[in-house]
Amino acid sequence: MPKLATAGDNCIDYYAALGKMFPGGNPVNVAVYAARSGLSSSYTGAVGNDAYGAFMLKSLKGKGVDASRVRILPGNTAVTQVELVDGERVFGDYDEGVLADFRISDEDIDFFCEHELFHTGLWGNAENDLHRIKARGLPVSFDFATAKDGAVLDTALPFVDYAFFSDEQESEELLQFMKEIRAKGPSLVVVTLGENGSIAYDGNAFFRHGIVPAEVVDTMGAGDSYIAGFCKGIIEKAPIHECMRMGSECASVTLQYMGAW
Repeated sequence: MPKLATAGDNCIDYYAALGKMFPGGNPVNVAVYAARSGLSSSYTGAVGNDAYGAFMLKSLKGKGVDASRVRILPGNTAVTQVELVDGERVFGDYDEGVLADFRISDEDIDFFCEHELFHTGLWGNAENDLHRIKARGLPVSFDFATAKDGAVLDTALPFVDYAFFSDEQESEELLQFMKEIRAKGPSLVVVTLGENGSIAYDGNAFFRHGIVPAEVVDTMGAGDSYIAGFCKGIIEKAPIHECMRMGSECASVTLQYMGAW
């Protein structure tokens, strides 16, 4: 079965007003959505030796994600405070907890190389290890979210094959930005645009795809779902427009329920 490795941040999304909590974090979400789509997936990271950490591990295993390389460290699991405003998530305080001490080991990289694609993101503390992963011949996917510059981009981009970003709408400024990012290393740059669909650039042409209509309950995890569907297409060697379709379809499922998953 095709395999996707993810590593980096995880957190508990806590909705205080609702008295509910959900497991989340970009690499975690991508691994879960990939498993939902039929891929074999794994997540590598760190949780605290608290109730939140136990909840995270139980949730991952319940979704069929290989969490065998998650470290349990003394301290707190990362927690993000979240509110829902007209179906849109609004982030509050964030406690990074033991994730501040997470680093990728040589043994982790050996494990990643048993997979066909590696994915991480902006807050995963993985950017300094990407050169080691790329040197082993494993393709790298990275979610830069809304970041348009900064040290993480400078460090990561030369070793990223598939660079994902998010924005609100297409513009000449955005198209130019995608060209500039493509010139720094990635073979493909993809930007999700919320209700305006998505756009991709491979150095020769721009590709555009609309959304799959859905009744929106919670937008949490929608972008991560798109990435998971797109990564499934990459692993299956699908053309770009098909990867975009798979991403959009995966996102539409997630939009229809509360929490990332």
